[in-house]
Order: sequence, then C-alpha cells, then structure tokens
Amino acid sequence: MPDETVFPQLILASASPYRAELLGRLGLPFEIVTAGIDESPLDHEAPDQLVMRLAQAKAAAVAASHPDAVVIGSDQVAVHNGRILGKPGNKELAIQQLARFSGSVVQFLTSVMVLQPGGRAAGNSVVETRVEFRQLGEEEIHRYIESDRPLDCAGSFKAESLGPALFRSMFSQDPTAIIGLPLIETCRLLRIAGFQVP
Repeated sequence: MPDETVFPQLILASASPYRAELLGRLGLPFEIVTAGIDESPLDHEAPDQLVMRLAQAKAAAVAASHPDAVVIGSDQVAVHNGRILGKPGNKELAIQQLARFSGSVVQFLTSVMVLQPGGRAAGNSVVETRVEFRQLGEEEIHRYIESDRPLDCAGSFKAESLGPALFRSMFSQDPTAIIGLPLIETCRLLRIAGFQVP
C-alpha cells in the first residue's frame, strides 16, 4: 500500500537559487517565499550571531504570514581577518575579495533555522567551513570571475561550480554548507518537524 502520509506545507524563506537547488535534492515539495528583511549587521555583532539572527528573522517573517507551514530560514557570511564579508555585487569588488583571499584562510558560517507550524522552533544550527585559498594570480582571478560570474555569492566564488579550482583545501562537517544550505542539519531539523527524510 502506498504511503499517503500528509505533511505540512514546506516553505523555503530565501530567494537564493542555490538553496532552492539544495533543498530540492531531498525530494520534498516546497514553496519559495522571500522574507525581505534588513540583513545589516548590528554593532559589535559576532559573525555566528549574525547568521543565526538572520536565519531566524527570515523564517519568522515568512511564518507570520504562513502559520500552518514549516519554514526554513538560512543565511551565510564569509569572515576574513576578522571582517564580515558579504556578496560582492559587482566585478570590481569580487576581484578585490579574491585578491585578499589569495594564500589565506576564509571562514564561512552557514546557518539554518526550521520553524514548525505556529512558529515553534524545531531547532537551529550554524555550520563552519574553512577554505584555504592557494596563491592566486591577477589573470586567473579575472578569468575565474568572467567564467563563473560569482557576484551573488558570499566570498566571490561558487563552490558548486569552478570555485574549488581556487582552493588549496576545504574543511567542513557538511559539504553542502558552503553552497548555502547545510543539508545534514536541515534533514535533522526536518525530521524533528515530522518529515520523512529520506
């Protein structure tokens, strides 16, 4: 007899196509609703506090208008020499970011928050990924940016595409976290929320 279990509506509170692709791997039907929150850091806010606050804020904003749904919020920041870095947005800033990263280590923090119907928290988590960049020449930085167009990615590279060509090494407990949504933690939280994964 086929399984006819009915699950709550699942919503991804993100406009990121990378997060949508990752969540789609789980085979669960979901909708995308953008939160439209202010993502500016607060004064003296630590990077891990920032990404978790933003994941919670995104999920809560969408849950407020969809109280019967399970909502996933997520955020990511890059940290280099103590500085929080966002998405470059243009080619010039992407070149500057990668030039600064050359031969150094960049920390990426990726958060996930799952709210159950009624706004009850299934849980949250922050996953760290440490990327060591090799020495990068000016020409190859330009070639990479022209090829991958990573202007909407924290850190100015796409880990799911040509980005690893820039690395010497990468360390993380969850290989999907660097792309934008830590699936190991997301699956754990969705199971708490009552979903069957797998």
